[in-house]
Amino acid sequence: MGNITAPGCIKCCKKTPPDSKDDEVKEKDINEENPERELWNSKTDYLLSMVGYAVGLGNVWRFPYLAFKHGGGAFLIPYIIMLALAGLPLCFLECSLGQFASLGPVALWRMAPLFQGVGVTMVCVSTFVAIYYNVIIAYSLFYLFASFRSYLPWSQCFPEFADVYCINSTSDICNVTMGDGSIALLNRSVLNGTNLSCIVDESMELPSKQYWDKVALWTSSGLDETGKVVWHLALCLLLAWILVGASLAKGIQSSGKVVYFTALFPYVVLFILLIRGATLEGAREGIEYYIGQKSDINKLASGDVWRDAATQIFYSLSTAWGGLIALSSYNKFNNNTYMDSIVVCVINCITSIIAGFAIFSIIGHMAFISGKPVANVIDEGFALAFIAYPEALSKLPVAPLWSILFFFMLFTLGLDSQFATIETVTTAIQDAFPKAMRKMRIPITIAVCAVLFLLGLPCVTQSGMYWVVLIDTFCGGWTVLFVAVLELIGMIYIYGGNRIIEDIEMMLGKKHWIFWIWWRACWYFVSPVLILVILAWSLATFVPPSYGKAVYPKWGIVLGSLMCAFCLVWIPLIAVWKIIKTPGTLWQRIVKCCKPADNWGPALAKNRTGRYEHMNKEADVEIPDIKGVDNDTFQSE
Repeated sequence: MGNITAPGCIKCCKKTPPDSKDDEVKEKDINEENPERELWNSKTDYLLSMVGYAVGLGNVWRFPYLAFKHGGGAFLIPYIIMLALAGLPLCFLECSLGQFASLGPVALWRMAPLFQGVGVTMVCVSTFVAIYYNVIIAYSLFYLFASFRSYLPWSQCFPEFADVYCINSTSDICNVTMGDGSIALLNRSVLNGTNLSCIVDESMELPSKQYWDKVALWTSSGLDETGKVVWHLALCLLLAWILVGASLAKGIQSSGKVVYFTALFPYVVLFILLIRGATLEGAREGIEYYIGQKSDINKLASGDVWRDAATQIFYSLSTAWGGLIALSSYNKFNNNTYMDSIVVCVINCITSIIAGFAIFSIIGHMAFISGKPVANVIDEGFALAFIAYPEALSKLPVAPLWSILFFFMLFTLGLDSQFATIETVTTAIQDAFPKAMRKMRIPITIAVCAVLFLLGLPCVTQSGMYWVVLIDTFCGGWTVLFVAVLELIGMIYIYGGNRIIEDIEMMLGKKHWIFWIWWRACWYFVSPVLILVILAWSLATFVPPSYGKAVYPKWGIVLGSLMCAFCLVWIPLIAVWKIIKTPGTLWQRIVKCCKPADNWGPALAKNRTGRYEHMNKEADVEIPDIKGVDNDTFQSE
């Protein structure tokens, strides 16, 4: 796309001066019509920002967890199918509409005001996810700080936390049952090529697991036992929110430079871990479980597998969350969102698969050391990145250095996504109170972070991990699928799929009708039906969330259901409110609320052609400022 000339009012974002008088005229037009909206400095900045937003903690700790939970490599089948049939079509749709109207996820529903509650639900989902997402970032900070020593504290069964069931992963000897029934202590290397094997003791645990449970989390027996606030996690959570609030309140002065590091650095670390993991003993067993004959294909018969595959696609790509809409709204009107969507989806999928290879090779080694089957090594999904990865890091040369790099990578990955997630919330406040937000952006942003910090304190108690799993299951899982279905209904069936195609062709140029066959099929039928079937199947085969051996109490399941209901209830409430305030008969009101508002269309007058020539040019334009920049602080040239 080349360099994009930004408005003069955001001088710090402009890299190069206009090269011609035509460029100066274009810049002047943009400043006069849309003085508050900044554009991406370059196509690379946008793509890396999209990749940084899509490729986050979900790829590193959530995808391997779901793959481990649902039969290893067998999970790749529903995952790739959901990417092609639901993830990519929704990504292309959201990116295109966000770019077309230059609007955020709430104001975008000018296209069909009756469904504006869908945008509000997106904000509610982002709020709940932001609460526990920063807790995961706090975990990363704790391990980052714990790595600043000459040795990693989880590398051995140290007496500070280890019990009699702790087994050192570096031990070269184990108990073996001999042919005569006697038990002998032998070196593991002697067992190669024999029928002998180490005695499997299911009660034995690696030091990285005991460190996670006893030092990092102080894990209680279940959701009923709240216990104490884990002070070191509470401090890390506070630090995480301070960093998020400070960054969003003061603005990111050089986002283009930041994304070059935060989007590319994780791949360096992942490839290092992959190479190191592949050289460990037992790695082949883990990889076999991941993509080989040991994958449990029978688990595909469970509706939860397909539901988690669809949810992971939405969770990772952030479709049906509103973030893609906000990021794409900063593009030039004629940017090729089609290729952008494909690139982001493919990179996101490949990253998840690479992370799977890295972690399953390590799981295979952990199984080899402990003498357990691969499927029985770890039973806590969210802890996978804080047990398997630390175990691998402890085996690298200069282990503390690699541990610092890895957890700093997790920290930056989390911040990338958390910035946009919090901005989704503050954008909603800006929609409701634009004047207050413009004048008091810093205190409002700080207040939002402070409230979310307080709401996140239950997640850093001794029962904190149970809360994280509960929120993720109901708010980051079920609700997203409901939103995706309603989003498709509102955009394709109410606003009109043909209208959307015409809008996209205004940006990308006329396409042959064959080009739209796949997209029409997915938008009109395949994607909504597929998601509805998964929802119905999952409800019929619902299994309460679990963490380790703990069983969630009934009140916990009810509370999770209420959180899901709270997010979704805004859809009917706002629809009824829209109908009530519209004059006419009931049917006339419904019909009018389903029609695009007068101020729906491209943000700039030069792009308002065809049916948008007579749109209301006095309409306010929503600015979903993902960078937290107070535009009033910038001065034009």
